[in-house]
Amino acid sequence: MTDNTRPTDSPAQQRAAATTAAALPVPCPGVDPLTSILPDEPLLMMGAGPVPIPDAVAKANSVVINHLGDTMARVIDQVKSMARYVFQTRSNWVLGVAGPGSAAMEMAVSNLAWPGTRVLSIVNGFFSGRMAEMARRVGAEVTTLDVADREIVSLDALAQVIERTRPEVVTVVHGETSNTVWNRQLQDIVRIAKASGALVVVDAVCTLSTMPLEMDAWGIDVVITGGQKGLSSIPGVSLIAFSDAAWERVRTRTVPNTHWCLDAMLAENFWHNAGYHYTAPVSGVLALHEALRLVCTETLEKRFARHQRCSLALQSGVTALGLQLYTPEACRLNSVVGIALPAGVTPRDVCNHISQQYQVEIAGSFGLPIVRIGQMGEQCREHHLFRTVHALGRTMCDLGANVDLPAGVAALEESLSAAGRR
Repeated sequence: MTDNTRPTDSPAQQRAAATTAAALPVPCPGVDPLTSILPDEPLLMMGAGPVPIPDAVAKANSVVINHLGDTMARVIDQVKSMARYVFQTRSNWVLGVAGPGSAAMEMAVSNLAWPGTRVLSIVNGFFSGRMAEMARRVGAEVTTLDVADREIVSLDALAQVIERTRPEVVTVVHGETSNTVWNRQLQDIVRIAKASGALVVVDAVCTLSTMPLEMDAWGIDVVITGGQKGLSSIPGVSLIAFSDAAWERVRTRTVPNTHWCLDAMLAENFWHNAGYHYTAPVSGVLALHEALRLVCTETLEKRFARHQRCSLALQSGVTALGLQLYTPEACRLNSVVGIALPAGVTPRDVCNHISQQYQVEIAGSFGLPIVRIGQMGEQCREHHLFRTVHALGRTMCDLGANVDLPAGVAALEESLSAAGRR
């Protein structure tokens, strides 16, 4: 071991130096700066999230303030007010979550379910299955209503399984990003579940602010979302809203919550009483504030119209290339567009090539033979669409697939122009 002492050091200094050296048996690593790791040209994030963020959000995310000060309390108050507009709820029980959308999902499940709770999970993809697994892990008695790939649940089958199992909680995903299925009958699903006395939890991670969802009018009890998709904020700070009925179940539960950080009653102390729960991700909350402010400035009506216009134009461009959309139109999710790949072309090949050669990032999907392109928040800009369709077409050509690139770009232009004339 290297002798770090010097002859001029006092005996105490020599002992301290020897002790320090002995306490550091692992050498300091040599690492590369981010500038040598990140690509020279920033990637255009057009996958299933995270999405590009506006400058105001990026600037807010660089600020650190006291998480328990008066300034933070004012920010939190405005975040809750704007979130109520985006959720379309008058509920008082709006909370932030220091974690991804899945953490908000787990907060919903772990606060409403405990050992013996009867839970029905409508499962038509990866993320709806995740809610069922979360319920199992807290000891709930979980029944799954499994739906075939690229289909939506039968309301008759739903009514039958609810009659048979009498669930206390029903979970459902509004937009299943894994296979790009839109549960367009959400209002009917909620109505049937509520008629039996169940509370309904809805995952709106990719749909909130991208398409209509009205928590109060539709009778939903819990809505969860992540910041990094439709809201165009950063990953890692999410939102959840409880109805009065759901909050009453949380408040009166007699079984302790197994999750300390995700205990909604403890979280309330920060989000409603300006008190301590844990050190909040203040920069992320500030970023979320700015993201919500931009949604409110645009208004939900205009935002919904922009998302639909851009997504339909993207779909027109993709089909004109000669590629097939994965999900039937009747239940196709606009927020994330799934594209079936030709034989011999793999999702990994496409995603790697389009990223490395054209600096556009898209996504595969949990073993399905598809790639996915997001249409959420800042992804829904015309210049992003032209770059993405061109890059996708060029990638397919480079990989040997037979596509018509000029036709794809022309169809994209025609769809956007036609939407502008209406």
